[in-house]
Amino acid sequence: MSEGINDERVYTLAQKIEDHVTRPRHYTQFKIEPVTFVMKNELPFWLGNVIKYGCRAGSKKYDDLSIEDSEVRDIEKLIRYAEMRLNQLKGKEVI
Repeated sequence: MSEGINDERVYTLAQKIEDHVTRPRHYTQFKIEPVTFVMKNELPFWLGNVIKYGCRAGSKKYDDLSIEDSEVRDIEKLIRYAEMRLNQLKGKEVI
């Protein structure tokens, strides 16, 4: 019998990859996932990102950062999208 790829292991790996893409743990902690809330309410892009980063702050760990630094990064992203909207409202360069 030749040693081949274990179908069960491949399926499990594919399932884990799928979970990271479609049902990441840092979003499934909520009764309504942020993307569902944003899309059902047809919120603008900037506000969707503020909600997304605010909801996951403290729950998603970036590979190169501690959990605390990961939370800081998400809060900085949240602030950046809010600042972009403020700039837009003030007639300033958005980016």
